[in-house]
Amino acid sequence: MTILVTGARGAVATELIALLRQRGLPVRPASSRPTDPSIATCDLTDPATFPGVLAGVSSIFLYAEPSHIDAFVKEAVTAGVEHIVLLSSSAVLAPDAEAHPLAKPHLHVERALTAAPVRSTLLRPGAFAGNALAWSWPAKSGAPVSLPYPGSYNDPVHEADLAEAAAAVLADPALSGRTYTLTGPESITCAEQIDILSRVTGQDIAIRNVTREEWKTEMADYVSGPVADALLDWQRANDGVPTELTTDLQRLIGRPGRTFATWAQEHAAAFKP
Repeated sequence: MTILVTGARGAVATELIALLRQRGLPVRPASSRPTDPSIATCDLTDPATFPGVLAGVSSIFLYAEPSHIDAFVKEAVTAGVEHIVLLSSSAVLAPDAEAHPLAKPHLHVERALTAAPVRSTLLRPGAFAGNALAWSWPAKSGAPVSLPYPGSYNDPVHEADLAEAAAAVLADPALSGRTYTLTGPESITCAEQIDILSRVTGQDIAIRNVTREEWKTEMADYVSGPVADALLDWQRANDGVPTELTTDLQRLIGRPGRTFATWAQEHAAAFKP
């Protein structure tokens, strides 16, 4: 009954590993770059690492890496894996998902799983609360946060809640084999998130309104052109438009999700000088 957790160093996987161990379930953490001997090697871009890490595995928590997903699924089936839980994205629901640089990789992996002779559960979160860490550097230095669409809404999901949702479907077969669209408990704007961060950190975090091109230039070293355009288009589409929330997360974890304010309080140190 070993559960393979890929991307073991990620925020969701780290929480998930702890939750599964609390339930007494055998876990095999895996990463493309293991940091200690307790973490197995599973590089989703290198099929040579698949056979060893999948031996004796019954279930998998999988990050969406499309480059060799067909080989991974084939090896998983050969190993006798019964259930794969994919951390996908609600971006796959977009009309242009086939061409969307953020949605396309997730869609590719979803299709590979649903076509395979193995039970799959698709978790489709919206915006991660942790995306706000991109604002930590200007906040720490006292500089304003550059926002092209301050009034753009999103539905920040706490990574610990995503881990709880994954643990629920891995532990209870009755919940598996379905698709869940996971949103946070509130739809709030980028400007409102900055205001919350200002309150919990006790410092004035200013907003600098910038154009699309100014933002792209500022982020050029971190975000490629096509991805930057996709993010900007998404923000523009949600500018002044509240995000539609779902109840899927609450159904899985048995309570409302954590608010962005809760996440901000837990990570306040990252925004302080």
